[in-house]
Parts: sequence; structure tokens; C-alpha cells
Amino acid sequence: MLNTGPAKKVTVYVIEGQTYHGTASYAAILDYLFFRGISDATVTRGIAGFGTDHKLHASRLLDLADQMPIKIEFIESPDKVQEVLPKLTEIASQGLIEVHDTTVIRPTPPGKKEQPEIPAAKLESQAKLMRILIGEHDKWSGKPLHEALVQALRANDIAGVTVYRGILGYGANRRMHKGSALKLSHDAPILLTVVDTEQKLRAFFPVLDRMVMQGLVVLSDVDVIKYSHAQPLSPPQRAKQRRAGDATAESQETQK
Repeated sequence: MLNTGPAKKVTVYVIEGQTYHGTASYAAILDYLFFRGISDATVTRGIAGFGTDHKLHASRLLDLADQMPIKIEFIESPDKVQEVLPKLTEIASQGLIEVHDTTVIRPTPPGKKEQPEIPAAKLESQAKLMRILIGEHDKWSGKPLHEALVQALRANDIAGVTVYRGILGYGANRRMHKGSALKLSHDAPILLTVVDTEQKLRAFFPVLDRMVMQGLVVLSDVDVIKYSHAQPLSPPQRAKQRRAGDATAESQETQK
């Protein structure tokens, strides 16, 4: 969401039939802006016009219907605009880009204070990634091994596990396993991926030793990045936070 204040208005002009890597240029631009976190963007299609070739283009002319002008507009902060301009220039290589200074004014309804946007919290840490490769036909205590492993991981408070069924692969016996729509494989490769601390994963190794008769376990270092959207504080929580801040300020003043 844009904040009130100075901003940039960007207008990109392309021709409807213009493409970028096999995709309509205006669609490629819109996708790029969306995934780069641009607040809003609008695409409009002209009904008549002419370009540098001075040829008149109109939507009523069927043979020139794909040569109509397309306009993509958005407003963003100056820093964000500078970030996306190089890619926009590449996509709209045969078009035109305009950048204008503007000001964002976000009216606030009477009696309501504007609430600052709460950014998503980003937590980074280091952990271990454990991959367990087994066969779909593998069993443990009469049940599929991958199901038993998921239950064992959960019982041992491991953070989480995801099970993937392979469509092609081979194992230690060098026999090819392949999934088929016509013939279901009875021993397709199964991959379990687990992320947790090294201490917790190594503590689980004795359980793996008892359950996995034939397979492969790989342990790798990973960087964990976790995103979570913080929730606005309730009035009692804000009051508590203010009291804590006041107490800290008084303590610092006393130390002086």
C-alpha cells in the first residue's frame, strides 16, 4: 500500500500485437509488476490512434486489430519505480515509457485515524534439511513406511515433513522405477523432506535406524527464511507497550 506523499506515475505504451518471449508484452508487463509487489496497475486498450509510422490504427479495421495501442499505468514510490524500470524498458523495447512526479493523497474518513501499514515479519535462521529416500513399497509394522515415518516424526516433535511421490527414478538395486498412467508402479520413489535444528534431527537418527531397512538419508545445511504478517496490536497491548517504553526511558534517564 502506498503512503501519502511524493510518488511517481509510470505509463507504458506498447502495441497490442507486440510480444515478449512469446507472450503479449502488456501481459508480460502486468505479470512482472504484480510479482514485484507494485500496489496497483491498470491496462487500457485504445480504439484508435497512430504511431511513429503515421499509419492510422482503428479497432474497426479488422486487418489492424492487433496493432491497437495498449497503455499500462501505475503509481509507486520513487525507489520502487527505479527498481522496476530496467526490466520494463526491456519488455517494452519497441514502445514508450513516461515517468511523472506526482503526490499520493489518501483521504482519511472523519473520526478515523490513519493506521500505519504493518510490514510482514521476516525471520532468518540456520537449520538442517533432511531428505529421506525410500520406495513406495517399503513397509514398517504392516503399514507403508512413509506413513509410519510421518507419524514417528510428529511423535518426536519434528517441525514438519513433506512427502513427495516420484514419477521416475532408481535406487540402490539400479532398477528403474517409473510411474505410468496405464500401469501403476508398485515401487515408485518416495522422498520425505524435513527441516529442523541439527540437534533434533540427529536425535531422530536412532528411530531411522530401526525403521529404514533400505534407503538413503541426506543431511544438508539450509538457511531458513520465514515470513509472517504481524497483526495490529489491540488497545490493551498498545498501552502495555507504551508503559514498557516509558519504564525503559525512565531507567535510562536514572542511569544518566
